[in-house]
Formats: sequence, C-alpha cells, structure tokens
Amino acid sequence: MTKCLPKSALLPLRTLPECLKTYFSIDDATLTGYMIVHIKHHYCPLASFPRMINFEVRPLWGSQPTPFRHTWKGLVNIDQFRWLVRADVHEQLALAAQELGARLVRAVGMLDDEMRVLTADPTRWRKDGKLHEEPNWQIVTMIFERLLNLGIHPMVTTCFMPGAIAAGSRTVFETKARISMPACMKQWRTLVGSLVRHLARHFGHEVIRKCYFEVWNEPNLQNGFFEGGKEDFFELYRNTASAIKEVDSTFKVGGPSTARAEWMLDFLDFCRSQDLEPDYIIGHIYNNDNDSKPLSPFDGPQEDLISRSPHFAAGVVRGTRKILDEAGFQGEIHWNEWGRSWFPCDILRETSNEAAFIVKTMAEVSQLGDYFAYWCLSDIYDQVGYGRQAFHGNYGLLSLQGLRKPGYHAFQLLGMMGEQQIKVEGNGLGKLTNAIATTSACHSEVLIYAFDDMDQAAGDRSFTVILPPRQRLQKLYRITESENNIVSRWKAMGSPCYINPVQATQLKQSNLLTETTDYVCDDITVKFTLSSPGVALLTFSY
Repeated sequence: MTKCLPKSALLPLRTLPECLKTYFSIDDATLTGYMIVHIKHHYCPLASFPRMINFEVRPLWGSQPTPFRHTWKGLVNIDQFRWLVRADVHEQLALAAQELGARLVRAVGMLDDEMRVLTADPTRWRKDGKLHEEPNWQIVTMIFERLLNLGIHPMVTTCFMPGAIAAGSRTVFETKARISMPACMKQWRTLVGSLVRHLARHFGHEVIRKCYFEVWNEPNLQNGFFEGGKEDFFELYRNTASAIKEVDSTFKVGGPSTARAEWMLDFLDFCRSQDLEPDYIIGHIYNNDNDSKPLSPFDGPQEDLISRSPHFAAGVVRGTRKILDEAGFQGEIHWNEWGRSWFPCDILRETSNEAAFIVKTMAEVSQLGDYFAYWCLSDIYDQVGYGRQAFHGNYGLLSLQGLRKPGYHAFQLLGMMGEQQIKVEGNGLGKLTNAIATTSACHSEVLIYAFDDMDQAAGDRSFTVILPPRQRLQKLYRITESENNIVSRWKAMGSPCYINPVQATQLKQSNLLTETTDYVCDDITVKFTLSSPGVALLTFSY
C-alpha cells in the first residue's frame, strides 16, 4: 500500500539554501515540484507496481565491431582539495584506483587559504605577523606526494583566490574561499608561476605533464563560484594559462569548466584570438540543469529539453560535441562533473535508479568525450553542510564510511565491458530500457539498463538474451533495490545514523559486488528477470 505523507513532510526537502537557488536560477515552484516527484517515487515501493514486461536482446554478434573507449574510467572527483589530507579519503581513492581504474583526481580549492598558501608566517610571530614572503606549498606538496604514492595524479585546479591578493570579499563554502578576481593580475601570475615551477622542480616535468591544469570552477555561476563576468574570466584564463605555459608549453591547460556547458564557443573564440588554443575543453552537466533555463548546446528532440526529461544531459553532451567539431577543435573534451541531479541531497541518488541512469547515459554518449567524471566519489563533502546520517542522499558513490552505493557498482559493471562494441537489436527496447554489448575472440559482455522515469510502471522485466556463438554464460550480476544495494541492507538494520563497529563489519561483508544464479540458460538463450529500475551484466566466454 502506498504511504501517505503529511504536508509537513515536504517542508524540509524544499528548504534548499537561498544561495543555491540564486546561483542556479531555481525558483520555489520548480524546486518544490521536483522534490515532490522525488518523494512520490521514494514512498511508493516497487511492490506497488507488479507489472511484468518481456524484452528480447539480440546483439549482432557477427557484425563489425567499433572501438569502445572506457571514458568513465580514470578521473574521479573529491569535493574540495582540503579533504585530501584525510586518511579515509585516501582509503576511498585507493579503492577507486583498484576497482574503478582511477588515475586522476580533481578537487577544487587548491589555492584556498585553507591550504595556507599565502597566510601568516609563524617565524615572524614576534615581529609583524606578516605573510610568508614566498608562497607556502607545504600542504599542497604533501597531498601530491601521497596521491602519487597511490598511483593517482592530482589535477591542478587553479582556484580559488587567496585572500591576500583577492580584489573582493565574496566567499563560498565554510572555508570562506574567495571567488573574486585578483586585486593585481601580476601578483596572480606570479603565484601561478610559482606553483607550476615548484611542482615541476619537485616532481619532475614528466610527472606534471600527466596532471591536467584546470582554470577555475564554474565561472558562469556569477557570485556563486566567480564574482566577475564572462570577460573577467577570459582575462583570468589568459593570464593563468600563459603563466603555466611559460614554465612548460607541453603542460595541458583547459577551461572554461562552466556549469551547463555554457560559453563553449565564446571561450574557444577568445582563446584563438589570443593564440592560446586550449589543450582540452571542460564542461559540467547535470540532467536537472534544464530546470535552470540553461544556454547549453543541445542536440536532441525538443521534448528532451523540458524539465524532468532523463535525456537532457545526453543531449547537451551531443550538442557540445557537435559545435566543437564544427569549430574544428582537435583537443580533448572532458566532462569533469556530470550526474543526474545537482541537488546537494537527493534521495534517488542512492537507489538502483541512479545506477540505471549512469549506465544509460554512458551507453548513449560515452564515446563523445575523453573523460566523464561523475560527481562525486565520496560523501566526505561540505558545500552546504556536512552529513550526519550514514546515508542521506549525498553526492558520493561511496558513503562516509566508504560503503559502495548502487552507483558505484554501476561503474564496476561498466568497467567489465570489453573494448569492441557491437550493435544491439531486440523487442521492447527503447530509450529507457536498452543494452550495450561488447565482444572479442575470447569473451563477450551484455550490459542492460532499465531506468524508471516515474511515468511508466515499475516492476519486474523478463529478459531473453541471445548467446554469442560458441560462448557460454559465465556470470550474471544485477543491481536492484534488493541486490547489490547497501542502502537496503542499512535500512534493514533500522537505518542507524551512526554505524557501530559490529554493523560496519556486517555491511562491509555484504558490500562486495555479488553475482546471481537466478537464470535459465540453454544453447541459444539465457533468460532472467530484472526489477526496474535496475542494471544487469552478463559475461560470456568459451
């Protein structure tokens, strides 16, 4: 039976900080409507929709394959650079390196005052208490050293503005990071040059060449992450990129790192006018960015531009790829932040529907960029507050305690796919329920997703998959609301806010990706059910 909620239950969820409504142009009506949809979905258990739908999946096993790059691997996000001093963050990064192939980590705030780059010099405490005469790179260096020991290269994110040289007083986050232009551009160039020269001397140019340089973060969110306008950012980029290139012209520098993938062509035109072609282009996209009336490049049906369409993010990726190709851009394209929702807490983010959205989106557009870095790896996070509950809808693929959520498992399944893709046909397949297939001489894989857009009936799906010639089914994995879902296990414990050591041991023991034997297989097909929303991976070999 569907649970009914009192009206008061809606109030906490629609109380998003006013600053974020301002930054992202979300009005109360849009926000309330979006959160009501979330509550409706969350409080309507899948058992309320017992409908069974049949699907047949026919990979074209004999067809000519095409390359299938794993662009979702390699780059992961941590909320802010300050968290990279924590041992538990390093443990989570080590796990991501081992299981997800993480080789780069991005975190904003490398130049925040929290990193003590331009702060008081303790040796002058009896004198004038003035700042260090030279920038202090001790904390930044320590973080680089520890990350490199994990086999992970940090991206160099040149933000935010140290207070000592900031032109304005506006800040972001609890760290009071300054988001203004520098009071003196020469001082900023000197600071950036000092950082790059220090890194190159300390670690060697070959090491730093593997560290991408990203200039600022979401400068188009005026007074959110940047106090200036578009022209101000372009001037900041020109000086920052020039300072980096003066140290080593082969270091890779990119931007504009804008929310909603805005400013792309304007940015490229400006860089070309300065003879400063970016080495790579950076965009951010969340599927619910369409609520903000974005000026995003878009390629897709008009109905996918509307609020709540699950295809908006993919349309922006396609549109961005299209305009950059038409502009003759030859560099890399990075989606350094992407996801279904930018809301700081979103209860659907910890469900199997998030896993289905991840697989769906990568099935559609992963070949149109070079890196897709889901936001975010960890719930160790504080932009509008630090989470108290063990699971609270935060951004991370991993919980505060490092437990793997359904979305994390989705990336594990994507990583098991091969590197040669073939087309898939079938009965009943469409934009929300579909599959991707890869094959080689020794093994093959089929990855199926069933995304619930909350307009269609949820429930069990019956799948029949045609086997590859001379190969047999080896393993079947499923991510559903009850399988490979640590949140459901946590709820079964009573949803403890603070997980005690005994509970932690039990949860960790049940948190490994587990296969199922719930299928029927003959020489031609394999048949199984998948609860929607959900994801299933079938692996085959001789």
